[in-house]
Amino acid sequence: MTIAIIGAGINGLYLAWKLSEIGHKVTVFEKKEKIGKQACSGLFSERILKFIPESQKLIQNRIDFVLIHFPKKTFKIKFKKKFFIMNHADLDRQVSNLARETGAEIILSHPINSIPQGFDRIIGCDGYNSFIRKELGLPEPNYRLGILGFVSKKDSSPFVETWPVKGGFLWKIPRGEEVEYGIIATAKETPKLFEEFLNKNNLSLQRKISSVVPQDLIIPENSVVTLCGDAMGLTKPWSGGGVVWGLIAAEILLKNFPDFLKYQKELKKFFLPKIFLSKVATKTAYFIGFKIPWVLPKTIKIESDFLL
Repeated sequence: MTIAIIGAGINGLYLAWKLSEIGHKVTVFEKKEKIGKQACSGLFSERILKFIPESQKLIQNRIDFVLIHFPKKTFKIKFKKKFFIMNHADLDRQVSNLARETGAEIILSHPINSIPQGFDRIIGCDGYNSFIRKELGLPEPNYRLGILGFVSKKDSSPFVETWPVKGGFLWKIPRGEEVEYGIIATAKETPKLFEEFLNKNNLSLQRKISSVVPQDLIIPENSVVTLCGDAMGLTKPWSGGGVVWGLIAAEILLKNFPDFLKYQKELKKFFLPKIFLSKVATKTAYFIGFKIPWVLPKTIKIESDFLL
């Protein structure tokens, strides 16, 4: 089949790789001049190796647990699967090479102004501001804003630190050769909260970047055109991370290809309960952490990519 993929992010490139690998003719249209997402912490569970074994070469640090600092209590979350820190842009470029090696065509500097014609299937992987989603007349997801920056300091600690705030959290991630600080919260609150945190801790960041983070599951009932990843708002309710969830969605698409309606049905069955329960669990944890922190245990163990 002839397939158009809009967007050369991790999900679009992964689908291009796998679909081309099994013999389909894949063309990827990317509006930017080069491949590689910059505004991402690149903190992925070891599940990433299941999807992209070659990514092991990109590991910068390994994370065993996270410390969550509520105002009156700090507690530890241990993960059943380790987390790896990678450069997201390098991961994108690695998968783009794999896609090209299997025969996929990737066209850069090519914004689209209409849904491509002449293809058997079209997949929108064009991010939070998805053109394809808008062209299909689908609703906008909810949004949060993420900002991050770096301090030139070597740190290979095996843990991440976070500070919950209204609508999100601040974080510190040791990346080996440098330390990353960031925040995700509501667009209105994020800049002010981040500036206050940086001033309080006497931090001056380099290479400060930001990105909008969608949060919902918006998937069309369409047999020819569908969405994947950030384009359909698929990110974790608690962290805003979307790479592993997006790759799981991509695998569901591949399993059901070319039946997009079956993909939509299985996607909802798999993710909607997890999204609902994760939102409930996150709100409950924030309420307890801020209001009655003494009832929290010192250590909690969770599955890395799913709270429940």
